[in-house]
Amino acid sequence: MTQPPTASRRVALLQIASPDSESRAERITRVEDLLRQHTDIDLFVLPELWSAGYFNFDRYAELAEELTGPTVTMARRVAKDLGSAIHLGSIIERGENGALHNTAVLISAAGEVVQTYRKIHVFGYQSLESQLLTPGVRLSVVASPLGQLGSTTCYDLRFPGLWQELSQRGAETVVVPAAWPAARREHWTLLSQARAVEHQLWIVACNACGSQGDVQLGGFSRVIDPSGRVVGECGDGEEVLVVEIDPSRVAEVRGEFPVISDRLSAQDYAALSASSGAAQ
Repeated sequence: MTQPPTASRRVALLQIASPDSESRAERITRVEDLLRQHTDIDLFVLPELWSAGYFNFDRYAELAEELTGPTVTMARRVAKDLGSAIHLGSIIERGENGALHNTAVLISAAGEVVQTYRKIHVFGYQSLESQLLTPGVRLSVVASPLGQLGSTTCYDLRFPGLWQELSQRGAETVVVPAAWPAARREHWTLLSQARAVEHQLWIVACNACGSQGDVQLGGFSRVIDPSGRVVGECGDGEEVLVVEIDPSRVAEVRGEFPVISDRLSAQDYAALSASSGAAQ
């Protein structure tokens, strides 16, 4: 799956809706057709829980699937046929002992699952995710067409400690599938750029759009370079955004402005004195 880091890569973000009127099977078929309309793509990226619908809480148990289920099976088949890696966004995964997880899946161009990430920060504000799903306990960085790649999911964007650990582990690109509401779109745009600037890496953030129940999703999927520049962005409706990414840009930005090398570790920050320094 690893490719020369200096070549430009084509990334396609599929910003799609998950309307209540559409079944999971219908949506999987629609997304497969959409994927097959695009060629010469190195990496496709999809939103969070697009096949089940994030806000479909009362059907989470019914729509949960294993990694051999319909969503991953479709993506593995398409990835192999097109010779393109696919970051599937996430699925409701039925894991060990029946526990449910919000699980992001990265599939190689050979059609193999090469990374899974169970969302660590499950969401509780106006959401039942934290009641229904079990948080993940693993964090990984793997080789990809965009260099070393880490996966996060939606709410994880708000937790800088997680991101520092990803960059500490060598991440050069982080994918962020999301079902981020339009009501907090300003946070989405602010935080995605901040994470790129802080850690000098590529951000590929694919959000859902449309309505689910009474919630309007925010759209505005975006790709941000390691200097914080937005190099491509969707609007608020369904759209496929294709962007050229140069993985070597990470080393270039880090070499010009050495934030990463000047940064202390999380342990070093925790060890700093709690004294105010005022009393002598």
